[in-house]
Amino acid sequence: MAAHTFHQEYMQMPPITRAYTTACVLTTVAVQLDIITPFQIYFNPDLIFKQLQLWRLVTNFLYFGPIGFNFLFNIIFAYRYCRMLEEGSFRGRTADFVFMFLFGGFFMTLTGLLINLVFLGSVFTIMLVYVWSRRNPYIRMNFFGLMNFQAPYLPWVLLGFSLLLGNSVIIDLMGIAIGHIYYFLEDVFPQQPNGFKVLRTPQLLKYIFDAAPEDPNYNPLPEDRPGGFEWGQGQAPREPQNGNQEE
Repeated sequence: MAAHTFHQEYMQMPPITRAYTTACVLTTVAVQLDIITPFQIYFNPDLIFKQLQLWRLVTNFLYFGPIGFNFLFNIIFAYRYCRMLEEGSFRGRTADFVFMFLFGGFFMTLTGLLINLVFLGSVFTIMLVYVWSRRNPYIRMNFFGLMNFQAPYLPWVLLGFSLLLGNSVIIDLMGIAIGHIYYFLEDVFPQQPNGFKVLRTPQLLKYIFDAAPEDPNYNPLPEDRPGGFEWGQGQAPREPQNGNQEE
């Protein structure tokens, strides 16, 4: 019963969220079982560009560390805010959502060339949180029952939480900065006087991920309808005969 419920919930996840979180979990499990090692998947520009180990451009976003508090914290936040974005402001716009992934990954990779970070998955999680928080400014949040605040403050609360745990805030600042760049170019700048849409999802992504829109003027031939009848078009009601009229 529990397995059936889990499978049902898993299949109800939107596709990009399901694919990303599954890849993160499988990567972590593979490392935990010594099938692969972190040294084979971390971000290393020399190995990527000189030895063409191109998979590192992707795998460094899929590993949050060994199974423990840090892993659970990141995977829960990644799943939660990835899903809420995909089912919320990106609903019916899967290609645009994938494009946001590529946009964030590109700028995180560029930043990773300058800053010594070997895994960028946590940066990506903060970017998702930031974009969601700016698109839902009036939602009230509760952080571990300790404080209440509006959603746009959530990334900064997480930054303060990192400080309390003694972690580096570089990851949080990178995620906030790249999330803000995307939010500004996608949501703010086009609405300004003389503004225009900067980010345009490539048609290839739309062809792959978005279903073709239905033609509102399409009228199927009779043989395309079940039984060849005008289904849904009822017959006009007959006039009641005088002897059967009701009062």
